[in-house]
Amino acid sequence: MSTSNSSSPFLRALTLSVACLVFPLGAQETALDPASSVKIDLPADSPLALISTSMGESRASTRGGATVLDLHMSLTLRNAGFRRVRGVVLLITAQEFAPGGKGSVARSSIDVPPSQEFTVPVDIRLVRPVQQSGGPLVRVQLDGVLFEDLSFFGPNRLNSQRAMTFWETEAQRDRVYFKKVLQARGEKGLRDEMLLSMAKQAERSQLDVAMSRNGRAVGAAMPTGEHVAQFAFLKIPKAPVQPVEGWAEISGNEARSPQIEVLNQSTKPVRYVEIGWVVKDKDGHEYLAGSVPGSSTSMLIPSGQRSRLLPDTSLKFSRTGKPVEIAGMTGFVSQVEFADGKVWVPSREELNASPLLRVFAPSSEEQRLADIYSRKGAAALIAELNRY
Repeated sequence: MSTSNSSSPFLRALTLSVACLVFPLGAQETALDPASSVKIDLPADSPLALISTSMGESRASTRGGATVLDLHMSLTLRNAGFRRVRGVVLLITAQEFAPGGKGSVARSSIDVPPSQEFTVPVDIRLVRPVQQSGGPLVRVQLDGVLFEDLSFFGPNRLNSQRAMTFWETEAQRDRVYFKKVLQARGEKGLRDEMLLSMAKQAERSQLDVAMSRNGRAVGAAMPTGEHVAQFAFLKIPKAPVQPVEGWAEISGNEARSPQIEVLNQSTKPVRYVEIGWVVKDKDGHEYLAGSVPGSSTSMLIPSGQRSRLLPDTSLKFSRTGKPVEIAGMTGFVSQVEFADGKVWVPSREELNASPLLRVFAPSSEEQRLADIYSRKGAAALIAELNRY
């Protein structure tokens, strides 16, 4: 499955397994006709209405036994409901079950009032068999819409409700934080905070992580050159779930079969946990490796109980295409979802209190606000914050 990615702070990709598509060069390319190539399939009761579709530079090419679709399209949608829209996830399908046949695009940190139009760019590569015929080449479906009150509409096949709820919770947290900065320190204090945020974003060293569900089988011998390494844990005092202990088999830039035991110290059952990773290389440099989904869809941790995360998983770390040899690992709980659908993320005070958590990636909303400041200045940023 492929995902659409973008440097825009408005776009987010869901965490999906990605197929690497490699084809011979020199294939004949043809432009895609939106009328016959793409079907936009919105449900009858959808809160979004399709206004137009632009195919841009989208192309189809036949390579061997496959048709490769390079989509660079844009959908213009209208909020046809009565609530403000905060996020949208679309499921893009060329074939349902084969690798590389489907993916998703997400737009978060938006604020679309009723009757207003907005665009969702789609930049993604998909593949389908040449022999597959009949009907459109690509089907675009709505997986979910998140509203300002965190209510949700959609089939949620990609768990987009959870993802967008986390993103919007982070966005609300960060808007409140910067509004408090403005109230306490004025325009100059807000400018200083934005400049600090932009500097951190420019200096942040982040790793690429390839995750697969192929950890070592129980009882299997450890290959020569691998060793077991203990996790260091950063405990966030007010986090509802705390890591207790953990270890992983390390070989070069790969961590195999990590085991992280966590304790639910809240009063409510927990059904989802994400673990933030910071990796130290052999030269002592620390890199953010992002957040890794640590729990299965069937997990439920009762109040006061423990559970183990990341079973049968392998993670490989690289930077600018080069492997990063693992000399140490630090983990921390970065996201929690309770059984009732409520979520927890670290507060700004908790993020700012720890030098280690300062390497944590900023939310889409913080990136969006920094982008407004860099392009339009402090007055535009203040006006944007005052809209909420």
